[in-house]
Amino acid sequence: MNKIIVVLFLVTIGFLSCKNTENETNKIEIARHYYKALDNSDGSLMKTLLTDSLLTKIPEYDYRQDYSKKEYLEKWLKWDSVFDPTYKILEIKQENGIVKAKISKIDKRIFFLQQKPFITNEILKFQNDKIIAIETEYVYFNEKVWGENLNTLLTWIAENHPELNGFLHDQTKSGGIKYLKAIELYNKK
Repeated sequence: MNKIIVVLFLVTIGFLSCKNTENETNKIEIARHYYKALDNSDGSLMKTLLTDSLLTKIPEYDYRQDYSKKEYLEKWLKWDSVFDPTYKILEIKQENGIVKAKISKIDKRIFFLQQKPFITNEILKFQNDKIIAIETEYVYFNEKVWGENLNTLLTWIAENHPELNGFLHDQTKSGGIKYLKAIELYNKK
């Protein structure tokens, strides 16, 4: 009788261990799909991955933005898509119900402003197998070069194409188009 109880106990632990591993893989797959959706600017896929709201944080810069799912898809994702981004997962792992990823991102805006990709460490938090929060830490962001190039661009646009002023803080598709136009005009000067 004791042998049967021990065997049932071991089978139960084995089953629960497999279930936890499956859940970990699921969160990593959700994260992989999230970065694929960003890379392809795929709003349909992104819609299936997020809770009704998304909190984004960059503690180093005391930045915090709460988006509704609709705002994230209609504003930020469409703004980001204008610059033709490329996201690459450099590392990814799951710990204690969260996913930690090291990400490389390059696009036309980032290339213009610092000539190299951003490298970030990101923590994705979940609620019911959907992403509810993302915290970002910059591993590589050349703030000095970025700032100098941005100031040069803003000054040149103010002097030569004032109709494009305001693009910097307009995170909508039309704001992104103005931002990209400013970069293109500056590059042609």
